[in-house]
Amino acid sequence: MAFTIYKLADSVLAIPRHIKKLIVLFVDMVLCVLTVYVAFFLRLDYWVLSSNTTFFIPLIWACLASLLLAVPIFIFFDLYRAIFRYSGLPALKTVLKAVSLYGVLYITIFTVIGLNGVPKTIGLLQPILLFLVIGASRAFANIWLGGAYLNILKLSNMPGVFIYGAGSAGRGLAATLTHRRDTKLVGFLDDDSKLHGSIIDGLRIYSPDELTHLIKHLNVNEILLAIPSLDRNERNKVLKKISQVNVHVRTMPALRNLVQGKGAIDDLTELDVDDLLLRDVVKADENLLAKNVTGRVVLVTGAGGSIGGELSRQITRLFPSVIILVDHSEYALYQIHQELIGLVSDLENISNNKVTLLPILGSVTDIDCMDKVFALWRPNSIYHAAAYKHVPMVEINPFEGVKNNAFGTRCMVDLSLKYEVSHFVLVSTDKAVRPTSVMGASKRLAELILQAADHQSNTIFTIVRFGNVLASSGSVIPKFRQQITQGGPVTITDLRMTRYFMTIPEAAQLVIQAGAISSGGDVFLLDMGEPVKIIDLAHQLIKLSGHSVKDDINPYGDIEIREIGSRPGEKLYEELLIEGSPETTVHPRIFKSYEKFIHMKELKEHLMLIEQAIVSNERLLLINLLQKLILGYRPYNESYEDK
Repeated sequence: MAFTIYKLADSVLAIPRHIKKLIVLFVDMVLCVLTVYVAFFLRLDYWVLSSNTTFFIPLIWACLASLLLAVPIFIFFDLYRAIFRYSGLPALKTVLKAVSLYGVLYITIFTVIGLNGVPKTIGLLQPILLFLVIGASRAFANIWLGGAYLNILKLSNMPGVFIYGAGSAGRGLAATLTHRRDTKLVGFLDDDSKLHGSIIDGLRIYSPDELTHLIKHLNVNEILLAIPSLDRNERNKVLKKISQVNVHVRTMPALRNLVQGKGAIDDLTELDVDDLLLRDVVKADENLLAKNVTGRVVLVTGAGGSIGGELSRQITRLFPSVIILVDHSEYALYQIHQELIGLVSDLENISNNKVTLLPILGSVTDIDCMDKVFALWRPNSIYHAAAYKHVPMVEINPFEGVKNNAFGTRCMVDLSLKYEVSHFVLVSTDKAVRPTSVMGASKRLAELILQAADHQSNTIFTIVRFGNVLASSGSVIPKFRQQITQGGPVTITDLRMTRYFMTIPEAAQLVIQAGAISSGGDVFLLDMGEPVKIIDLAHQLIKLSGHSVKDDINPYGDIEIREIGSRPGEKLYEELLIEGSPETTVHPRIFKSYEKFIHMKELKEHLMLIEQAIVSNERLLLINLLQKLILGYRPYNESYEDK
């Protein structure tokens, strides 16, 4: 009902200006006649209904006098110049002035001088009534039409919005947004040349090749992607076209989410960070995913983190009998546990399989706590994602970094050997290759522990090494988004810096599959695609947020990119391979590397010395021991002991 009233208001305001003035003038004339008629009723206590009535002719004279006086006076006082923009006290004052002059003249004619047959009180009553109804009519117009008028003004000054995709999804989105008064749709963009120039519900379909011209001509600052069925390669082609102009880009939910009821067609969101990757995802091998998970007891460490959390989600969907979630952060563990409770509930509605969730609040360095978990639940497969991964933070806190990343891994490895766990997968990092940070060295030490353990057990130990994942807690993407929202600057430690990137879901999926194809002691490398320059990533994020980059070429841009210098332990370039060439596997995105390792007897001696350095709090000794043990480790040369 409210929407119909607003639509009617829009229709009224769409009438040509001179016609609207005539309509309002006619309404005022009707009100003049009506108030004279009511004034006669109030004076006589009956309605003058017939020409046979004594007062019919006086009524006609009183009405004519009212019209002849009111129309010129109201025009003189500009009551018809901008009626819909008048509001409040200014409108009341204008009406009061006009009706006051009218009242003086009307009273003079019918009350002071008098007209035969017209009661003198009519001269007093009618101006009062006229003031009330004229004022009420202006108030009604302001209430009914004023909001619509302001919305029209706002909409006319509002930057336009394009919908990219004139298919069923785009048309559905347009139909939904038409009802919203905060969006000014100006048309569709579509790659189908047969549609160009066509009109859908009053909106023209344009070619994306005209985008640069259209953005300026139609004052567009946002594009809504309505192409949920496109794969990533096709989507990237679209994004390349859009990235040539500075517009904010948002997208509707993926088709699979719409089908599953996980979101409405107008639930517009910022671009997923995986849209920034210029490659498509290889379809997962369902057999590999299920091999070490379905029907088994699975333990995930670091389950509340970025990678550990996604591993937990994907493993839960594969129906393990039990999934044990280990994390030392109460809040992170609570969040992932609550999320998985909902996921398990949904899964049980479509399957007879039951999944038991077990949240364990504890550290992987606490061998007594972990021993109780192993003894009670006897896990079959372990995915070890628990790690401190923020390079500068671990550089400042090297003892905790090594304890958690390396000795926490040793604790989990020892328990896996003790309780004969069948598969153990370590989530590693490219920073472990020729490391320049304590974090990287600690992860390489964790790798060495697994390699040594694999040669003296029946447990299949697997190392999966990959680079950065987009949108993880350690990724630059969340930081860049926050800086862009705050108006900049976007800070980059070194303009030459490059990184490998993949999405969190893809990384977790490949980790599970790598563990399934391992024969023991393998170091798997995930295909990360081509390295990405961080500055290019920043440029793309700024543009797709609808801003321009402020630099020497464009000094009046919106967001500045500022170089702030490398952080402790940070490398300009990352690499996945220590030496040699990787071999292919049955999966096109998973490669195998054969690397040197240290036998457990020798490694234990090194671990004992490192542990002593940690206990005695000797930072330089710790760094020296790591440097002797870790091939290619070049420690950062600044000490943080006193900071």
